[in-house]
Amino acid sequence: MYRKLKDFLLKRRSSLLVVYALVALLATLQQYHGGGKRFPTQRNDKDYTYYNNYIIFKQSFVHLMNDQDLYALHLDEHWDLYKYSPTFALFFGSMAWLPDSLGLLCWNLINAILLVFAIWMLPQFDIGKKNLILLLCLAELFTSLQNSQSNALIAGLVVMAFALMERRNFFLGCLLIAFTVYIKLFGLFAFALCLLYLQRWKMIIYSAIAMMILGLLPLLVVSDSQLLSMYESWWHLLQSDYVPNSLSFVGVTRAWTGINLNPNLVLLTGIILFLIPFSKIKFYDRFHFRLTILAMILLWMIVFNHKAESPTFIIALVGVGVWYYSSGLRETRKMALVLSALIFTSLSPTDFFPDFIQDNYFVPWSVKAIPCIVIYFVVFYELTFRPNQLPNEPLYFSGS
Repeated sequence: MYRKLKDFLLKRRSSLLVVYALVALLATLQQYHGGGKRFPTQRNDKDYTYYNNYIIFKQSFVHLMNDQDLYALHLDEHWDLYKYSPTFALFFGSMAWLPDSLGLLCWNLINAILLVFAIWMLPQFDIGKKNLILLLCLAELFTSLQNSQSNALIAGLVVMAFALMERRNFFLGCLLIAFTVYIKLFGLFAFALCLLYLQRWKMIIYSAIAMMILGLLPLLVVSDSQLLSMYESWWHLLQSDYVPNSLSFVGVTRAWTGINLNPNLVLLTGIILFLIPFSKIKFYDRFHFRLTILAMILLWMIVFNHKAESPTFIIALVGVGVWYYSSGLRETRKMALVLSALIFTSLSPTDFFPDFIQDNYFVPWSVKAIPCIVIYFVVFYELTFRPNQLPNEPLYFSGS
C-alpha cells in the first residue's frame, strides 16, 4: 500500500497537479462558506468575509476603473488597505467580473497551479524530486490559500523565471520577475538572478523594459496624471507601513532577546549579506550554484521581510525544497533541517499541535520563522565559504 501511494504521488506527473487543485478547491470552500469575520485590529462592528484579501484585490480593479484612491480605506467593502500596484489592480480585472465564488476559486487555482508548473520546469530534476518539493510545500500552500494571498504566485513566478533563464528565454524570465515587483516590492531582489549569466547586460535592459511596460500598463484605462497620482499614493502608503511583524527577523529577535532592532539597519545588513555570495563569480557557470542562489533569494525574501507573516512562508518553503537538492551538506544534516521546517514552520500553526502548545510556545517565541532563518544562514555559508563543495554534476545549461 505504501509503495503504491509513493509511486502515485512521486512518479506520476498528474498526481500533484490534482492534489494542488483539490487543495485550492478546499481552501475556496472553507473561505467562501466561512460566514462573517471580524479582525483583531478592527474598530467598527461590520462583519467581513473570510476571503477579505480577495475582496481587496477585486475591488482594487473597481476603484481603478472609477478613478478612486486605491490606497484609501474602503471600510464599507473590506477591511484593511490595498498595498499593491495599479498594475496588479488592472490584472485583477480578469476576475473582478466573476461572482465571488468562482472568482475566488480561479484566484486560488492560479496560485496553486502556477507553482506546480514552475517546479516542474526546473531543469535537471526528475519528476520524483519535483513532486517531493511540491509535497513539502503543500501544508504551507494551504495556509497561503486560506488567506487568499498572492505568495504562492510570487514563489511560482520567481522559480519559473529562473527555469526560463536556464532555457535562454531571458526576456520572459525578466518579465515574470517584473510582475512580482508590481505585486510585492521585495520581488526586486529576484532580478539578481540576471547577474549569473553572461548575457547579464542584455537582461538588465530586458528588466528595465519589462518594468516600464508593466508600470505603464494601467494607462489603458486611466490618464497619465491619474496613474502618477496612484504611484505617489502607493509610495506614501509603503513608507508608512513599516511596523515589523512578529515573524520577521526583527520580530524573532525581539521575542527571544527583548531587543528592538532598528528595521532599517536590519534591512541594510540583509542587503549586504544578500550581495556577498554574488562575489563568487567563477562559480556562476555551475548549475547547482545558480540553483542555490535561487533558494537563497526565496528564503531571503521572507527572513529579511519586515512584513513576514504566516501566509508568506510558502515562498521560503519553496526555497527550502530547492536548497535540499542543491546543497552539498551531508544527507542527514539536510534532512534534519528540512524536517524542522516541515514540522515547525508548516505544521506548527495547524491542528497537528494542540492549542496550548501553539499559544504558550509557538506564537510567543515566533517558532514558525526559526527553521527558515537557520536554513537561510546555512545557505549563505555554503554559497560564501563552501561553493566548491556544492554538487557539480553535468550542467543543463552553462549560462554561456
